[in-house]
Amino acid sequence: MASGAQDFSQFDISKEELDKLVAEVVRYVVFKTHQNSGCPIKREELVQLVTKNYSQRALPAYVINAAKEKLSSAFGYELRELQRSRPSSTNQGRSSQQNGATDAKSYVLISQLPAEVYKKYVEDVNMAHLTGFTFVVISIVHLAGGKIPEETLWRQLRRMGLCETDENHPVLGNSKQALETLVQQRYLQKDRVNGPEGNTLFYELAERALDGSVSEKMKEYISEIVNKDGVPVDADEAD
Repeated sequence: MASGAQDFSQFDISKEELDKLVAEVVRYVVFKTHQNSGCPIKREELVQLVTKNYSQRALPAYVINAAKEKLSSAFGYELRELQRSRPSSTNQGRSSQQNGATDAKSYVLISQLPAEVYKKYVEDVNMAHLTGFTFVVISIVHLAGGKIPEETLWRQLRRMGLCETDENHPVLGNSKQALETLVQQRYLQKDRVNGPEGNTLFYELAERALDGSVSEKMKEYISEIVNKDGVPVDADEAD
């Protein structure tokens, strides 16, 4: 934060006040991520932490950037900014109306630790089943071309013993809620499309599933499954 310190005087607050703001943002991000199962945190929430007692216009951006550096150096996490993606039908059908609006930015925490270190010291083994479920679902959607009708997705999941009517799955609990969590975490997004047969709900890959590191892990996972079993998702079922 050495370069930022040169601009510190513009805010007319003490270093102690600034450090307190940075610590508050760091604490909020860490606890909110844990509390909400890794769901993205809106930039607006972090801005409000700063502006509730300070009115300097450039201060929120400065504090958030300082919090990013602190999270990286002290905790080994990257506070990664997400630009919310829109469903493909929205981009195609209503682009002229909506492209002028700026989608809200949000942040997620991404570990910067080597995979073996993270697995040994940080990873919660009790959450492994949710990680597995996430990769299974986004892999199915990926193999279907990045977008899949709800019924087709559940048909594939039923082959694995997951039923949309199951509210007491021994591992996932409520199966529908487990899928909805992936939407809240921005691995998936829902898109309702009008067609000849009425409204059809589609699940589509969202920004976190399209992130480079997640995408590479997903492709590795798919390769392992295909090479082992030779049973990919039926491509024609996604049509």
